[in-house]
Amino acid sequence: MSSNSNNRHELLERNVGLLAIFIVFAISWGALVEITPLIFQKQTTEEVQNLKPYTALQLEGRDIYIREGCNVCHSQMIRPFRSETERYGHYSVAGESVWEHPFLWGSKRTGPDLARVGGRYSDEWHRVHLLNPRELVPESNMPAFPWLEKNTLDGKYTQQKMTLFRDKFGVPYTDEQIANATKDVEGKTEMDAIIAYLQSLGHAMK
Repeated sequence: MSSNSNNRHELLERNVGLLAIFIVFAISWGALVEITPLIFQKQTTEEVQNLKPYTALQLEGRDIYIREGCNVCHSQMIRPFRSETERYGHYSVAGESVWEHPFLWGSKRTGPDLARVGGRYSDEWHRVHLLNPRELVPESNMPAFPWLEKNTLDGKYTQQKMTLFRDKFGVPYTDEQIANATKDVEGKTEMDAIIAYLQSLGHAMK
């Protein structure tokens, strides 16, 4: 028995093509077993009860958040551990992210998790923090973003973004919301937008 087993292993190790086929099969089977059940579970495919789509200003703020690389240093995924829920709030659930394309869970925490930062600080706190992080948190290694205060949103593609999110991803934007999108961001700065986005995070689950 042991000899036969060794022979089979030796055959695989010596035959690169056969080994590659077995590796692909093993990974595919594992993915099938892990992922397929999730497709049919309601809590992973339907939004949580209090989830609201981003406003035009919040959606623009989200794009700025991505552009500036905030998701590289900040996660938006609270794990179901006591140490995390006591600090950040309710652990993250899949239904909060059904309208997120791309999702911004992140994989690194140079800075704190932001999944439930909405409403935790005032707009002015965020403004000062983004302009000069060390004024509020002396030990912070976060860079400053002074240009956000100077750059004005043009709103050129806001309607297109909201239409795409509705038609492609099922985000329940109304025709009225889309029609008013450009007007809603008119005269707003990038600072206004990213603060609006940060203040929107985490309200669906507390």
